[in-house]
Amino acid sequence: MTSAKTPRSDVLDRVLVLEMVRVTEAAAIGASRLIGRGDEKAADAAAVECMRAALNELAMDGTVVIGEGERDEAPMLYIGEKVGSAQGTGPRIDIALDPLEGTTITAKAGPNALAVLAVAEEGNLLNAPDVYMDKLAVGPGYPDGIIDLAKSPTENVKAVAAAKGVKPDEIIVCVLDRPRHAALIEELRGLGCGVVLIGDGDVAGVIAVTNPETTIDLYMGQGGAPEGVLAAAALRCVGGQFNGRLVFRTDDERARARKWGIEDLNKIYTRDELAKGDCIFAATGVTDGSLLKGVKRMPGGLITTQSVVMRASSGTVRWVSSEHRKKG
Repeated sequence: MTSAKTPRSDVLDRVLVLEMVRVTEAAAIGASRLIGRGDEKAADAAAVECMRAALNELAMDGTVVIGEGERDEAPMLYIGEKVGSAQGTGPRIDIALDPLEGTTITAKAGPNALAVLAVAEEGNLLNAPDVYMDKLAVGPGYPDGIIDLAKSPTENVKAVAAAKGVKPDEIIVCVLDRPRHAALIEELRGLGCGVVLIGDGDVAGVIAVTNPETTIDLYMGQGGAPEGVLAAAALRCVGGQFNGRLVFRTDDERARARKWGIEDLNKIYTRDELAKGDCIFAATGVTDGSLLKGVKRMPGGLITTQSVVMRASSGTVRWVSSEHRKKG
């Protein structure tokens, strides 16, 4: 699956690619003040506040479709919130975001914390409640439909191994290190697979399947739905396949899903059903990781950041290293 035939969006042309980087940079710098301070909520709040302020400087009519939660749960950047300085007149943009993917990571000064967002034309990103999602991802270069969330982990590993021309025990799978994944990890290791366990940050985990240097072939497991939509947008830009299925644990979560127009609660979404058309994905490192370097505070007030920004229509990936100096 590639993004080569994705039509270019004139709407997104008006929301400059590098403007998205400025938004994630602002969130990352805000969160970086709390690295290693042990306060997850404060780190997340700082990232949210800075990202919201940056979004509201852009001349667009933006709607948050994947955010910090629903309005009664999140004071800012909630699902349905309007952002941008051109409400009613600017380009209508849907936004999926995670101002701080890896709140625990940041609080403990661990690796791979990111500030992340994806934008697309109105209606092109899945509008869903803030619930869990079963996820399955593989990198580019495989036949369409090589992975299927309706099949077992063993079947998916064997399918990818056969397409790659290797034995199943040569496949490497990335999984969030959670008690809920104990059976999955046991099944994978029973096949002889290498299992890369990550403590948090599954957007970076999914994107890792697109980079041969990571040696990761597959991503499997259950994590946040917002991160699933963001990961699907990134894979749309650079290739790879993704399956996601929303997980509802309570009647209240099912009711909220229906409120957002989701009728088939067991639907397996493909990458292009989660993120359609042209889209832009941007991420800035908060802490050092496999994808990006984290925010660095230098003598004299200099701050450095590293970001990546991708666009589906062009397949372009830009790596952006920035220096931020205090004004005056």
